Amino acid sequence: MARPTFPKRAVLTGGMPYGNKNLHFGHIGGVFVPADFFARFLRDRIGAENVIFVSGTDCYGSPIMEGYRKKVADEGYGGSLEDFVLANHELQREALEAYEISLDIFAGSGLEPARSFHADLSDKLIRRLHEQGHLKKMSTRQFFDVEAGTFLNGRQVVGRCPVRGCKSEKAYADECDQGHQFDPEELVAPVSQITGTTPELRPVGNWYFDLPAFRPSLEKLADEWDEDPQVRDIVTKTVRESLVDPAIYIQNSFRAAFDETASELPTHTLREAEGNQTSFSAIFASWEDRDRARNILEEKGVRFRTGKTLLPFRITGNIEWGVPAPDLEDVEGLTIWVWPESLWAPISFTQTVLATAEEGRYSSTDWRDWWCADDARVYQFIGQDNIYFYCAAQPALWEALDWGLFQDTPIANYHILFMNKKASSSGAIKPPMAAELLESYTAEQLRAHWLSLGLDQKAVSFAPKAFDTSVSRTDKKTGEEILVKDDPRVADPALKESAFLTNIFNRLARSCFYGAARACEGHLPVEQPTAACVELCDAASLDFEAAAHAFNAHEALSIAEEFGRAANKRWDDASRASKGDDEAYRQALADAFRCLRTLTLLMHPVVPGGCERIAKYLRFPSELFFSWEHAFEGPVELAAYRAEKPEDHALEELPPRFDFFKKHESQR
Repeated sequence: MARPTFPKRAVLTGGMPYGNKNLHFGHIGGVFVPADFFARFLRDRIGAENVIFVSGTDCYGSPIMEGYRKKVADEGYGGSLEDFVLANHELQREALEAYEISLDIFAGSGLEPARSFHADLSDKLIRRLHEQGHLKKMSTRQFFDVEAGTFLNGRQVVGRCPVRGCKSEKAYADECDQGHQFDPEELVAPVSQITGTTPELRPVGNWYFDLPAFRPSLEKLADEWDEDPQVRDIVTKTVRESLVDPAIYIQNSFRAAFDETASELPTHTLREAEGNQTSFSAIFASWEDRDRARNILEEKGVRFRTGKTLLPFRITGNIEWGVPAPDLEDVEGLTIWVWPESLWAPISFTQTVLATAEEGRYSSTDWRDWWCADDARVYQFIGQDNIYFYCAAQPALWEALDWGLFQDTPIANYHILFMNKKASSSGAIKPPMAAELLESYTAEQLRAHWLSLGLDQKAVSFAPKAFDTSVSRTDKKTGEEILVKDDPRVADPALKESAFLTNIFNRLARSCFYGAARACEGHLPVEQPTAACVELCDAASLDFEAAAHAFNAHEALSIAEEFGRAANKRWDDASRASKGDDEAYRQALADAFRCLRTLTLLMHPVVPGGCERIAKYLRFPSELFFSWEHAFEGPVELAAYRAEKPEDHALEELPPRFDFFKKHESQR
């Protein structure tokens, strides 16, 4: 089987959290840990100087403004809007560091040092789109609160999603919490978050990117992604949902009223209701025709819903808290809408990293070598709600710019649920914050568990026992209800992978060190591992590499665990069989050391802290020990690379009952 190929350089991005709150477990477990797994693997695989892992706080936009307004109104917060964002940014950074997320930079689009790079790139990029003829000036309607006497930003209006088939009750001015895009006038039953009244729609002029013009290019890209084993089916499925002709869906009960109006509508094709469908549809050639038809039907009182389609992508807005937009033609004083500027923020963050790094840290200091070169790749880890932005809007923007930006590889995960419910900090089910989980679990326990869930395949529930307040059973003696979190009979699903770390992996590592102290005077064994042992190590490494290349972290973890269990059993059997035979014992020890080195290399992206402790006690530098240039070599070969004989390579003395991987203090 041919080994997978990797780029010369790679940029990895993790979805940017809004600067209005700290991170809950979904941010960490659903996006950042999978991204960190691949970033660490790539550094080991192609060299740390060839990998840049970036993310940052999304500092601008209406969610931040609304969060700030509520904090001032509800809590009497006295800081500035920038103070508010900075405080949340620092909390987010602390949470990421606590989970060992190895970002090269966690920046802020509105915070230095990235702020100036981001503003400059934003200005150049929008001017370029305008010069290329891809921006159009459009007057659209924005919600205005008459009682408060102010225009409302996107998060200050809440209603129901108008997109057919969507049941979201949490829709804002132009998108719902499922990621569907629509025009503000389509929002069903809008309510102002400020006064609770129904707002008016008033015209506002802004710049829009002509996204519908790129439908042929996106269809071609979707075909290419279909053939790309690294791109998940959910990506092309979601993108193709918008690569359809604009449609209006009319309830069957309004058929007579529609027929009376049909001659006034732009040219359209009717698609009759089939089976038990409660609506028929009218298909139009363009979104402009659809919108004209929508206005006519509204006037006639015909009820309808719109379908997904490509719409002009808004570039600017008129809220103050945003990246300043360049003044173009007669349009002045606008800011950039948060979604488009967050798409190119990873480029400005890359520029920031390269401009501020110490000399020689990276293999190139030109951002184009990372974002435009044929031998480079960009891997963007996102949630499924954001596929439309990253996999439809962004590819079209990149093509429109004509800067040589290649299309990145999107890695979209399904939702990570909480107790089988979709969790959102703004929804009814409040998920635990990332920092809160560390009061009951170690970061390594949670990293391993989240990576095991297989979020590339389906939405999966995270059900930590310590937070499960459902009723487990009723005590037969007292009649009291016992909650799951308090029931000693219930196993903790979040600790399934922890048993491998704290038992199997610990045991194999300790056996090697204590065995070497007993039989090799604290040095590496001089014996070569058996051919059978080497074959098992090499096979596991190759299988792990293939799974990691496909972003199947759960499969990679399973391969490493299976190998580790087999290695531990192999040691147990061989060490027992060699009782009283020092030569056989040293041979078993040589095999165990070879297996330990392979297992530690494979598990490094999963649980980096414990693996780096093993390398430290083995007295190998991390850059050598974890390099895949030496993936098929054991400790003896690594020592030889440093011009050392195994009998001269002294190991760090391991204290009694030492644990490389620890349980949380609450579990002891």
